[in-house]
Amino acid sequence: MTTHPPTELSIENSALVLIDHQPWVAFMCETNATLLVENLTLISRTAKALGVPTVLTSVGAKGGVLVDPLFTQITDVFPEITPIDRTSTAAWADPALRAAVEATGRKKLVMAGLATDVCLTQAVLGALKDGYEVYFMTDCSAGTTKEGHEDAKLRLVQAGAKPVNATVVAFEWAPDYTSPERAAIQPILVEHGGASVLAIQYLMAQVSAGIVETPKYDEKLDVAE
Repeated sequence: MTTHPPTELSIENSALVLIDHQPWVAFMCETNATLLVENLTLISRTAKALGVPTVLTSVGAKGGVLVDPLFTQITDVFPEITPIDRTSTAAWADPALRAAVEATGRKKLVMAGLATDVCLTQAVLGALKDGYEVYFMTDCSAGTTKEGHEDAKLRLVQAGAKPVNATVVAFEWAPDYTSPERAAIQPILVEHGGASVLAIQYLMAQVSAGIVETPKYDEKLDVAE
């Protein structure tokens, strides 16, 4: 009998690829920078906690007049990863990036980038052509304009990529509320998950007050996500 995974994305079958999340690049995009950083922090810490392979890239971060490294909210989570820097917006054309992704052994890629309509689109389209299944995080990406962001999302969907957001990915990686994996990321979700995890805070308050018993690992907690 074939055993089917509970979600399309799992800790075992996917890798995280974050493209060019740099302060100056973000400054050139139209977005809510506070929410962008919160979502990136959530997905970065979640991937690290669950051991999901991660690849980081930057564009023009060194070797030029200005120094524009990745957000510290990302590099502080992954001090052991050296971002792959390049001089072209076409990240997927860089052999070092393709080699790093291939080294993960994963065919499902969770990707995000700045800008959605430039670096992210070019990378996603390249990955799709090479046979990867791509999920792009809309709330961890931002376009050079709001229209550019929306146009890019439509273009990527038409090409076969799938739009998701950071919290959805976290829930797919750890779908079982009673699992050790969910327990490992619960504090991250509460700290960075925004309005989508207010129900979790409410449930935790009921447990603390003794109104609801903490479920055991061999029980199922029937709560709609």
